[in-house]
Amino acid sequence: MSRRRVFLRIKDAAIRERVIGSLESPLAKDDFSDDDKWLDALLANCYDLAVVDTAECDIDALWPLAESHTLAECEYLFLSDGTPNEALDKATSRSGGFHFRQPYDAEDIGEAIAEIVSELDVESEPQERPVSSQLDQYGLLVGSARPMRKLYRTLRKVAGSEANVMVVGESGVGKELVANTLHQASGRSLAPFVAVNCGALSPELVESELFGHARGAFTGAHKAHHGLFAQAEGGTLFLDEVTEMSLEHQVKLLRVLETGEYRPLGSSQLRKTDVRVVSATNRDPEAAVNEGIFREDLYFRLCQFPIRVPPLRDRGDDITGLAQHFLVYRNSEEDTAKVFSAEALKLLAQHRWPGNVRELKYCVERAFILAENVIEPQHIILGEVDGEQSPASVTTQVPAGVPLDVLEQAAIERTLEQNDGNKTETAEQLGISVKTLYNKLEKYEKAGSDASAQSVIDSLNGE
Repeated sequence: MSRRRVFLRIKDAAIRERVIGSLESPLAKDDFSDDDKWLDALLANCYDLAVVDTAECDIDALWPLAESHTLAECEYLFLSDGTPNEALDKATSRSGGFHFRQPYDAEDIGEAIAEIVSELDVESEPQERPVSSQLDQYGLLVGSARPMRKLYRTLRKVAGSEANVMVVGESGVGKELVANTLHQASGRSLAPFVAVNCGALSPELVESELFGHARGAFTGAHKAHHGLFAQAEGGTLFLDEVTEMSLEHQVKLLRVLETGEYRPLGSSQLRKTDVRVVSATNRDPEAAVNEGIFREDLYFRLCQFPIRVPPLRDRGDDITGLAQHFLVYRNSEEDTAKVFSAEALKLLAQHRWPGNVRELKYCVERAFILAENVIEPQHIILGEVDGEQSPASVTTQVPAGVPLDVLEQAAIERTLEQNDGNKTETAEQLGISVKTLYNKLEKYEKAGSDASAQSVIDSLNGE
């Protein structure tokens, strides 16, 4: 076995001592902590592990690392003071590496390194003011709670396999981020990551979207189209809300997964496919099978390895940590220094966040806009109590004398805006099917009204 090489650039003496203590022989350690040419050395050599402290580095200095393929060739761990850094974010997200922010937890860093070292087949010993984020990061995922660290370990282990993965979790937990991190940490990271929301696909176009079509395959097919399988060739295809796909198309997807072949619409030529399929659903997939809306054979084919993403309410201090994380980046973007009051953080910590991380992020965005310098409880618009508005609170918000179709359109428009245009999430919250939502949106578009239904209601309220 060849000797493993480790690159070190750590300015903090205590952390450097802890890291070196985790790296026992036969590892070869190259320490560039006091060398101004450290980046040139890292980019010019092949290392198995790189531990890089970005202290005293500006964004321009890190761009060569972010743009290099070096990170795809080794395991790595970044240390930073948490100041938003676009180059560092890009470098971290490209290949599924660790990013620890100050104040450092030496034990967590030691455990992460010990885990990496153990996978390199070498012996090792186990191991207030929001100007910086204090949460750990793995790939595109941010969080330091125990469930998240467990998720990071699971992703690292499954990333090296070719097993099809099903990501299960509530709406808003970040299932696509999990899938993308899995892709970036895999051997397919340099190939495409292609994502599609199965619930948003028109039933008439599902087959064309997945497998492509030849020119003239149907009316309007004026040129050939490469489907998602072709676009993701060599990489990862992410099928979000896969349980919303029709049974007819589930059969066709199953055949591709079983044979590794597909035929574009209107073509006589079979094509081979080399993609890893990662799927996701906010349903209980076994319940969907029992209800007859999801094929059992497809479930077993897609769910060779299941990964469950924890809801935000089970992540403890990550709630306030993520709120601070989002605020730090908004401050950076707007060149401001807004802070949370203690009462505001307490309010955030007590909420159950039925919309999970997505809901928290939008809540922070709204509070940031409303507050001058300090975000207080009155700036935090939760809008929901345990995921639902009470009938009394809804009644007080509805003006009298407004036609029901206008109220319905306003509810759809507002919910769609809150979900950033995600039609599957909007349909779920409104209690209607995605197909029904599409039909209503098409109806509103054909009506061609310049004013939204919400603006009509606001005018009746005198706003």
